[in-house]
Amino acid sequence: MQTVCLSDARSQSWDVIIIGAGLGGGLLGRRLTDHGLRVLFVEKGPAGYAMDSQTGQNSPVTSKARQLRGMWPKQSESRLGGIATRFFGPYGSGVGGSSTFYAAALERPERHDMDDSSELPHPTGGWPVCFDAFQPYFDEASALLHLCGTPDPLSREPVPKGLKPPIAASDADLALMREMEESGLHPYRLHVAVKYPETCRQCFGKKCPWSCKMDGRSAGVVPALDTGHAALLDNCDVREILQDGAQVTGLRVNCNGEEATLQGTRYALCAGSLGSARLMLASQSHSAGGCANSSDWVGRGLMFHVDEVFVLWPKTRSAKTGPFGKAISLRDLYTAPGKRFGLVQSIGLDVSYGNIVFYMGRIFDQSILRRFRRLRGLIRVPAFIASRVFGKAAVFVGMMEDFPYPENRVVLNSEDPEVLTFEYSYHPELLKRRKAFRRALRKAFRKHVSFLVSLQPVLNFGHPLGTLRFGSDPATSVLRPDCRTHDLNNLYVADGSFMPSSMGVNPSLTIAANALRVGDLIAKAVNQKDAPDVAAE
Repeated sequence: MQTVCLSDARSQSWDVIIIGAGLGGGLLGRRLTDHGLRVLFVEKGPAGYAMDSQTGQNSPVTSKARQLRGMWPKQSESRLGGIATRFFGPYGSGVGGSSTFYAAALERPERHDMDDSSELPHPTGGWPVCFDAFQPYFDEASALLHLCGTPDPLSREPVPKGLKPPIAASDADLALMREMEESGLHPYRLHVAVKYPETCRQCFGKKCPWSCKMDGRSAGVVPALDTGHAALLDNCDVREILQDGAQVTGLRVNCNGEEATLQGTRYALCAGSLGSARLMLASQSHSAGGCANSSDWVGRGLMFHVDEVFVLWPKTRSAKTGPFGKAISLRDLYTAPGKRFGLVQSIGLDVSYGNIVFYMGRIFDQSILRRFRRLRGLIRVPAFIASRVFGKAAVFVGMMEDFPYPENRVVLNSEDPEVLTFEYSYHPELLKRRKAFRRALRKAFRKHVSFLVSLQPVLNFGHPLGTLRFGSDPATSVLRPDCRTHDLNNLYVADGSFMPSSMGVNPSLTIAANALRVGDLIAKAVNQKDAPDVAAE
């Protein structure tokens, strides 16, 4: 992948400088170049290699090695219930960002995820942009990301226009789906962003060496660079967003040890929900509270999905033979009367020793025992026993929606600015709703033998959302409906931080759709030759 040097990046004129080359940044850049705009991607990590097949699960521990492999170089710090714990989060730092390691599950949200209704009131009163306005972008993102799957039989919405048929499921998955249907459930084939050529290895949870998996790199940055209207400056750390009044005037960066200022007409922040909020909080030359933070909502409203991982034993012999893939999804438990739960989907892992250790490690890191790090090694014993006892079984996850509370937030780390740091506490409402969700899971799968893995809530750290929420009221939001900041007229945001609620599905399709939407709005402003503060919504 061709890159530019710092001197070339400084000498050229850019319509938009995009900070971060993940799924949001990649799709935004692709859309902007389709409109003929000049785009510079500024990425903290390396360009990487097309044939890279690294996994995020067995990751190196040194900062340099992690950076070379496209992972965030430093451990993240979570302050759960006031107890600080450092861990290697599932966050990317390279072209494609975290999406190069993701499992490529891209599910469309439901109408009630965005719109308020008397039937199911929205926890925030509803998004400032309605479901119908997002609908054409869901369809377009589905096509660009080569989304494969089957329609959800419970959905009231039209089938996404870009949805393609999936590859054949294994006999075990088909048998398990028949068992679910006989139990009154409504399974369908999970929506995943994969091209599935003959060489496809289904690289879920790791980098794809053949570009079968559609992510921020393969579906965004590479096509944008191929137009000739974009350039990539990699290994470049943006230290501060500079401003003069209501305008961003440049970016203070460090590129391979050299300090410089990059300038463009407009800027788009796409560094992820943790990274984008961290950069805005750190940009304190104009205000001690950070840039675009007159509402004091920068970093606040942090949400994760709450995962309920459970093991499900099939009933029929044909389903017990395996293997089980990442193939099944169902929304029978998406909501309950007056309650918001979430999607249930297969993980695509076998019940092996290594996978059990990995998930039990996640549970340990969020338990009250996390202070006693030496005890973590003991999880290998129950993991070994479980791998022998479980036998052939399918692993599923119930993905429960989280709500935005101002006390859950991204904060600056006083010791090391590269350490992504957040404070989170389990709200009583969430704990109560989680108990109801677990009861619903047991009831829905009562005709199967099943086992809920975790006792305590397990946050999906791979789905941070909502730290720069968009809204119509500048007193309670950071961004306008067009995803420009209320305070800075030429600074946009196009990653998961714009979301005011987490919804009950994987956020990637919504992030991609919004990036395309924001790209059209920026292009409209440029083509109309209006000032950056033109009303785009």
